[in-house]
Amino acid sequence: MARKRFTNPFHGVVDMITEMNRVSDAMASVESGHAGGRERGYADAWSPPTDILARGEDLVIRCGLSGVHEEDVSVTLTHGTLTVTGERRREEDESAVYYSSERFMGTFRREISLPEGVTEKDIRADYGEGLLEVVVRGAAGAAAPRRIAVAKRGRGR
Repeated sequence: MARKRFTNPFHGVVDMITEMNRVSDAMASVESGHAGGRERGYADAWSPPTDILARGEDLVIRCGLSGVHEEDVSVTLTHGTLTVTGERRREEDESAVYYSSERFMGTFRREISLPEGVTEKDIRADYGEGLLEVVVRGAAGAAAPRRIAVAKRGRGR
C-alpha cells in the first residue's frame, strides 16, 4: 500500500523573510542543542508592540499582548524604569499540526524609562482584550524632550 504524501496546503503563502527567519531560528536551535521549540529567556525575549503617547498631562503606554492571560503579565517600577514582563503560552494540543507559526511564544520584556520623580503611586495599569494600558499621571510634561545646545568645538582640542 502506497503511503500518502503529506503536503502543506499553505505552501507559498508565508513570505520569504518570515521563512528565512524561521529557518535561521531552527538552525540556531539545532546548533545550541535545543532542537524543536526553544524556550526564550529575557536575553532573547520578544518585545510586544508598544505605543507611548501624551493624554493631557499623563503619559500613556499601551502594549499589544493578544493571547496573553492577565495572570501572566507583570508591571514593575525600579529606579525610574517601567518594566512589562510576562509570557504567552501555546495551547497544548497534541493533535495540532502547524503549517505556519509567526506569533512569538514564551517570555517577553519591555522596558521604558520614565521621567525623574515618578513613583508607583503615579502609575495605574489596566488590562483587557489583549491590550495593557499603563497611565503615568503627570509625566507627559516632564517627558517632553528638551533641546540641548551644542557648542562648536574649538581647534586644538
